[in-house]
Amino acid sequence: MLRANILLTVLANEEIKRAYDRIFDWLFTVGPRIVLSAFMLFFGLWIIRIIRKKVTRRMGQKNVHSSLRPFIESVVFTALHVALIFLVMEILGIKLTLFAAVIAAFGAAVGLALSGTLQNFASGVLILLLKPFKTGDNIIAQSLEGTVTSIQIFYTVVTTFDNRTVIMPNSKLSNEVIINITLNGSRRVDIKLDFTYKQDFKKIKELLSKAFAGFTEVQADPAFRIGIAAFEAETYTIVCNLWIKAHGFEDQRMAINEKVLAILQGAGIEIGKD
Repeated sequence: MLRANILLTVLANEEIKRAYDRIFDWLFTVGPRIVLSAFMLFFGLWIIRIIRKKVTRRMGQKNVHSSLRPFIESVVFTALHVALIFLVMEILGIKLTLFAAVIAAFGAAVGLALSGTLQNFASGVLILLLKPFKTGDNIIAQSLEGTVTSIQIFYTVVTTFDNRTVIMPNSKLSNEVIINITLNGSRRVDIKLDFTYKQDFKKIKELLSKAFAGFTEVQADPAFRIGIAAFEAETYTIVCNLWIKAHGFEDQRMAINEKVLAILQGAGIEIGKD
């Protein structure tokens, strides 16, 4: 009986010794990885905070559109956090094959389900970055002319001159021709006038030249020009090219037409056929 108890004690001590050995082996094998991964985690989070501050400050200096800033911050810092997590898992010895497969499958499914939305999203990012137009610009797009009142990630809001609100998907704007009327700051007005041959062209040109030089709407540079554009059997056509501010184009054009008509009528010059 005594021998049996001694044998059991010896066996128990051997088992405890083997358990301690396994624990120490595990600590010496895995322990450094745990310490290193914990260090990398806290160090990586510290670096990401520094990058966030610098990126935010840089976007402010570059005047990045306010609608785009949250998106850029979200994408950049989410990617950095995911990369940090993968790095920590790699240090710990966790296989990433399964995670990579799951992420790839999820990305493919989301891409197929939201293909149209993602096109609008990508187009919105390009519009906000490249700035082919900005809020307040007058543009012609999709056969509509109006003022851009808002640029969002997925769509752009345009108010037409007859006060209709048009919401355009950004993918339509990035893949089609856009005419930005206000980008250069000025726009040309073409005035066509028909006169009979008994009306003296030199007199009309001199009269209009003096008038245009005094119009507040007409810009000095580029200079206006007046010339004969066409001849008909009974009339000839005078064309006046005037440069005015692009903003408020229609109002200025109508005001100029009204002044021109008043000047010609005041001088007794008839427009058109007798």
